[in-house]
Amino acid sequence: MLLDGEDMLGCCCANEIMQLDMNPPHAADIKADLRKQFAFLSGGRGDNGSPIIVFPEFPAFGEITDREFNNVLTYLTSVPSLSSTDLGFILVIDRRQDRWAAVKGTLLRIAGSFPGNLQLVLVLRPTTLLQRTISDILFKFNKDEFKMKVPVIMLSSISELHSYVDRTQLTRELGGTQRYCHEKWISHRTAIEGFALMVKKTAQTLQSFGTELAETELPKEIQTITVLRSTHTSKRDKMKEDILVALGQGSRLLESINEPIMRDPDHNMNQDELENLATVQRLLSQLDETERAFDEFWVRHQTKLQQCLQLRHFELNHREVRALLDQVSEKLGLFSEVGISPAHADHIFCELTAFEERVCEALDRASTLCHEGQELIQSSHYAEDSIQPKCSELREISENVSSSLKTKKEYLLKAMELHHRLEKASKWVDDGIYLLASQPVDKCQSHEGAELALQELEHYLDSAGQNQLTDLCAIWADYEVVLNQQFRDQVEKVYQKQASMQGMFDKRMVSLKKLAAKQTRPVQPVAPRPEAFIKSPLNSPARKAQQEKYGFCDSCDKNEDGNSRHASLSEEEENLAVLRRHVMNELLETERAYVEELLCVLQGYASEMDNPAMSHLIPANLQNKKEVLFGNMTEIYHFHKRTFLRELEQYTDCPELVGRCFLERMTDLQIYEKYCHNKPRSESLWRQCSDCAFFQECQKKLEHKLGLDSYLLKPVQRITKYQLLLKEMLKYSKGCDGTGDLQEALASILGILKAVNDSMHLIAITGYEGNLSELGKLLMQGSFSVWTEHKKGHAKVKDLARFKPMQRHLFLHEKALLFCKKREENGEGYEKAPSYSFKQSLSMDAVGFTENAKGDNKKFEIWCNSREEVYIVQAPTADVKSTWVNEIRKVLTTQLEACREASQQRAPDQVFQYPPVPSGTVSLSPFKTSQKSFKKGEEKKVEPLSSDVISSSSPKLPEKGSSPTSPDHKSKRQSDPTPFGFKGWNKTSVSLDASEEHEGYSSAEDPLNSDPEDENIKKLRTGKYTVTADHEMGGDQELSVKSGDTVQLLKEGEDGQWFVRNLNTSHEGWIPAANLITLIGKSKSCQSLTSSEGSGSGNLSTSSSCSETYTNFSDVKP
Repeated sequence: MLLDGEDMLGCCCANEIMQLDMNPPHAADIKADLRKQFAFLSGGRGDNGSPIIVFPEFPAFGEITDREFNNVLTYLTSVPSLSSTDLGFILVIDRRQDRWAAVKGTLLRIAGSFPGNLQLVLVLRPTTLLQRTISDILFKFNKDEFKMKVPVIMLSSISELHSYVDRTQLTRELGGTQRYCHEKWISHRTAIEGFALMVKKTAQTLQSFGTELAETELPKEIQTITVLRSTHTSKRDKMKEDILVALGQGSRLLESINEPIMRDPDHNMNQDELENLATVQRLLSQLDETERAFDEFWVRHQTKLQQCLQLRHFELNHREVRALLDQVSEKLGLFSEVGISPAHADHIFCELTAFEERVCEALDRASTLCHEGQELIQSSHYAEDSIQPKCSELREISENVSSSLKTKKEYLLKAMELHHRLEKASKWVDDGIYLLASQPVDKCQSHEGAELALQELEHYLDSAGQNQLTDLCAIWADYEVVLNQQFRDQVEKVYQKQASMQGMFDKRMVSLKKLAAKQTRPVQPVAPRPEAFIKSPLNSPARKAQQEKYGFCDSCDKNEDGNSRHASLSEEEENLAVLRRHVMNELLETERAYVEELLCVLQGYASEMDNPAMSHLIPANLQNKKEVLFGNMTEIYHFHKRTFLRELEQYTDCPELVGRCFLERMTDLQIYEKYCHNKPRSESLWRQCSDCAFFQECQKKLEHKLGLDSYLLKPVQRITKYQLLLKEMLKYSKGCDGTGDLQEALASILGILKAVNDSMHLIAITGYEGNLSELGKLLMQGSFSVWTEHKKGHAKVKDLARFKPMQRHLFLHEKALLFCKKREENGEGYEKAPSYSFKQSLSMDAVGFTENAKGDNKKFEIWCNSREEVYIVQAPTADVKSTWVNEIRKVLTTQLEACREASQQRAPDQVFQYPPVPSGTVSLSPFKTSQKSFKKGEEKKVEPLSSDVISSSSPKLPEKGSSPTSPDHKSKRQSDPTPFGFKGWNKTSVSLDASEEHEGYSSAEDPLNSDPEDENIKKLRTGKYTVTADHEMGGDQELSVKSGDTVQLLKEGEDGQWFVRNLNTSHEGWIPAANLITLIGKSKSCQSLTSSEGSGSGNLSTSSSCSETYTNFSDVKP
């Protein structure tokens, strides 16, 4: 749209200013010529107002060039007004001091090149007698040479001049009274012409800018309009500054012209001064008028730009509001479901209620925009014809949306009403079935019990009220608008269920009425031969006679009891079926809701991270971190949406078989392990960016009340929910076909949860330099109290490293046992999860363990290096200890069998026999015992290896007459570096390499038989011993001892018990032999225990473990 040309600046002002553009030179250009003052305008006028140009005496007039002469005269004749110049100029030529030649030359120049009209030429001829005479004579003769159309009057004196021109119009040099300053006159003329030029340029600039504004097309974009307004405003401000500068210059010039009057109020200005004053005033007036015209034009232009900007804003808001209304209208159209349950219907209604806020916001925006449109129309906006239809359109759409919202709310309220009616009816039916199932059959057999049960059923039926569905036709009519086929089927199903329950009630009430109406059996006060009745067999004639006498038989009783039991079983099965359906419905409903929540998160958050329109809201530390934040949620969603939910729905009618679905998809469900592993990283990233505008905008669009972190926790909650639902289903499915599958599915889900939990702890380990994956599968993890004991030297002196237990978190892998220190972290969520600082690692092929330590049923020992390092581990409970001991036993046994196989492959000729497992404290040790390298030249003599080398862990008492271990054996034992004095070497010299190893294992499952020479080493004998560990009393007759006490073994009892006296406290009691081995076998003196009664000396092994040592005999030299 173009601005009208009529809005431009007024033509009269511009034309008057443009008249300044003339050919005559400017004073500034010929200032040097003017300053010679060979001619000037004095400001005087003749009697008729003709301007007077004075040619004063100028001796060098002849040296004036034609150019200078023409420039000065042309300029002087252009200064007076047109009206004055039309009258003609009066020339006053003063040559009183000159000669005739000068007079003649001046007249000839004037006659030849005077640019204006002449009225009169007055010449003051030379005053000397000679020159005056010559002038008179020659003037008469040469008069025709001057070719002037005006008279040339030769004057002899100033008085004659005054007769032609009034004295007031002449300067003082010519005998007049007029004051004239040539420099001031030049200054004024220069200033006036400069000001006129400035006014002219300003007018031209304003006119050019006005033309530019008039030809400017109004933009379509808001940003462009804003930039255009800013540009135009800047230009306008610059022009206003130029106008102010011009006005200031004009005001100062006006003051300079009026200065004589300001100094002398009686001063009379000459005509030229008056004309200068009038010129300046006229220019100032024209400048003011031009400024006013431009300001008016600018206001109109600015108004149009403002209205254009308002229109563009209105159009943009209209598009946004229209799109928003279309969006909410479309979303309202999706609220067509009636739900599959009351909870589902309530959920849909809650969503609609929450969505209603968004609808109301859209309607409020539409109403506000319509109001703004009406204000624009009332303010005479130029685009009224475009605004009015848009306002009408918004009003119509708003009414439609409001009406649709109201209809949807009524629709869902109706559906909720029917759902709740069905729920009440279904609950009433279920409660009735429970009531039938809860009535004990045996109590109902009596008259009173039957009446009581009958009253209970009648009272329950009377309480039906609104809970019961009465008429299907009425339901079809009342809820026709919300009844789809699925809803109809649901109503019919509840109605049929209600009818079935009613039938069960009727049957039970008929039976109870019969039992209540049955007469009590007659009682025979005296039986003639009661013993005959008792002794007679059931099928004897006496028995039959008695039955006939009392009017009943066994078959009747059996039939009645059978029917009662059958009815009871049928009711119980129906009850369990109802519970199974409830669990299945909950599983399906929560599964559908779960899938929808995942989709909502992926579309509302994950997809928006790839939306270019939202990229400016994403902080730098969130860029390209979608995989970290959401993990494999997309994979989980596709699995549940495309596979798992559809397969679960196939078990709707047979919920007890749903375990098969879980078993078939158990491998797929392991995708949750990956999600849980990533959860700490996701949680950490969320905490860094939770307050950013991106998440807030996404949450606002989704209208979620909870933040993203709540939805990121959904997969973890879901995998946990499955095991709860499976437990419930299993509880109500006992005896059904799918019970085994349910149990197996539950165990598998719990296995996944355990694996996830273990791995979450495993990834929290810090400080371990190796690769945890090389340690094998994580089998167990848990927190324990740990004591450490170190034994140094060959004498095995105990070094108690710690008196106070250490709190350690143990991780049992297939190949190693890790000791870590648990450290609680500050923070929230997953950041609050503990971390584990790595302390120590024990290789599982180098450890042994003892099940019972120091008589505490919660402690066990883990040791290595022939018990030089012992770790006493105390579990929180005995059950935890048992679980860990069993798991460690499995690991060591597996390794033991693998080592046996490898050893048999290395030495196939060696055969080992494994006797049954003995009872008592045992230890497993598949550790590698490195054989100490011998010094060069040192030889070891050993005997040939027996085929039945054994080492028993069960202590045996010596038989009568048997002697203790011989000194010869004792010396061999002490010098034998092999574990536990095992003898397996021939008596030839053997040179062992330092790198050779011999694997030693100890197993409670497969102990080796002990060597005959070592048989007496582990036998307890009566005598005095020193206790090396505390032992608390386990029973009333059991003795308590402390480390350092001296005890005397008095006699051996049954079941492996010894009667012991504590010589420090004089207390006596029984102690298990297995515990005695631990208590006195760890002391230094126990290497050779001597009886105080002279019964001989006996050796007791320092370890209760069973040990077997394999030696590579291929290296033995003959």
